[in-house]
Amino acid sequence: MSSVNKKWYSGMLSNEDWWAVWLGMSMFVLGLLSITGVDLVGWMAKTSTWVNPADGLKPAGKAYSDMHPIISLIVTYLVFTALTTTGAYFMKLNVKKFLYGWTIIFAITWAAWFIGHEAHFKAVPSDWDKYGIGWGLALGGGASYMLALAIGLFIGNFTKGFAKTLYEAAKPEWYIKTAIVFLGIKVGLMTMKAADFAFELAVSGMAATFVAYMLFWPIVYTVGRKIFKFPRQWAAVLSSGISICGVSASVATAGAIRARPLIPVMVSMLIVVFAMVELLILPPLFTATLDHEPIVAGSAMGMTVKTDGADAAAGAVMEEMMWAKAAANGVEYEHGWILTASVMTKVWIDMFIGLWAFVLAIIWVKCVEKKPGQSHIGKSEIWHRFPKFVLGYIFTWVVYMGIAFWGPDLVEAAKVGAGTVQSPMRKMMFMLTFVSIGVITDFSKLKGMGKLALYYAVALFLIITPIALVVAYLFHHGMMPPLAG
Repeated sequence: MSSVNKKWYSGMLSNEDWWAVWLGMSMFVLGLLSITGVDLVGWMAKTSTWVNPADGLKPAGKAYSDMHPIISLIVTYLVFTALTTTGAYFMKLNVKKFLYGWTIIFAITWAAWFIGHEAHFKAVPSDWDKYGIGWGLALGGGASYMLALAIGLFIGNFTKGFAKTLYEAAKPEWYIKTAIVFLGIKVGLMTMKAADFAFELAVSGMAATFVAYMLFWPIVYTVGRKIFKFPRQWAAVLSSGISICGVSASVATAGAIRARPLIPVMVSMLIVVFAMVELLILPPLFTATLDHEPIVAGSAMGMTVKTDGADAAAGAVMEEMMWAKAAANGVEYEHGWILTASVMTKVWIDMFIGLWAFVLAIIWVKCVEKKPGQSHIGKSEIWHRFPKFVLGYIFTWVVYMGIAFWGPDLVEAAKVGAGTVQSPMRKMMFMLTFVSIGVITDFSKLKGMGKLALYYAVALFLIITPIALVVAYLFHHGMMPPLAG
């Protein structure tokens, strides 16, 4: 935990969090330049609901309407391949293996995205006549997400040799953190329309997160120590992984208390597998029981699902399910608010990781280990633990709010670039996340981890989820997403 030789800029070119910022900000800047009247991101391919396959793919920008859809997709591949392989190089990944894996995952992503937009999968009943169909599953955009996840899980569990060749590029945390930077643009645009609601959601989310996590960690830690009889190191790392934010929190806690390297590795495997279980179970469960309180459901999802990737993925699936269910009843929410409730809660949690690791380090050094000569714990450790992608999320949000308040004449021009970055680009990063999560999830890893898995399940479903639902209800009860239009 010593901060010796650590500079404030350490990791800017080698850290996944920072590369989420660089990747996100590169497209943010290009999109923002639409205020000059030039669309530099409209080449991005996008999917549309289709019956005729020829109608399912096109460039995002009107200025690129003459570009052939296949050319648009090729340009999309080339641009994002250049960006991600650059990041892979600086993060010291094997660039050759990354490029191979990235190409395969990119192809799977777009195939699942395209197929999931077929009208029988996506269209809600009110649009069936428009597409000339008499039935459909009415899954909204959730069809693509679920298909991407299913393909990824099949690869990760039934073709394990093939899955291993994709591991270098299967980086769900990197992709979702980049998507969250893009989401800041969407929140900024939504704030232009509903500033009061956005402010209320941010403040209530912060309060709910603080209350929940003052309960989560000590309760889960006590259960681990008193009932399951885990040693302090195991109980602390497990408690942070289950209570705060998955792998990031468990690794940060392990570093803070100098736990044996085996502990965060074992805990991380549990987190990834259980996050997948949550992703499969919670969206349909919350949609069936909390569709009348969608913001409560979103906030509870953010407090319950561990890892940024699984949380944002679960929030995206649940939003599509709730949107489709509401649309079938004649109510059309503006897309983005339910997902924002989930992600915003997770962002507050991520900001909490660095501070909590710092506090635990002090407690362990001063109260638990009590060994002479412990290295000094500098305040800069909070900065080094702080999730940097949050900076990109907040920055993009603030910039677009600033345009709304101080440059209202630029809003329409700004929406041209912002619309591409926050919609098809962001959704592509979500889709990449779903495929990648599936590829790296191996359910067989739970073998031999019976006691740990039981503890995790008890803590997650009997402690974390109920408390999250109660706290989310107390702070978000009655908040409804603004309607579209």
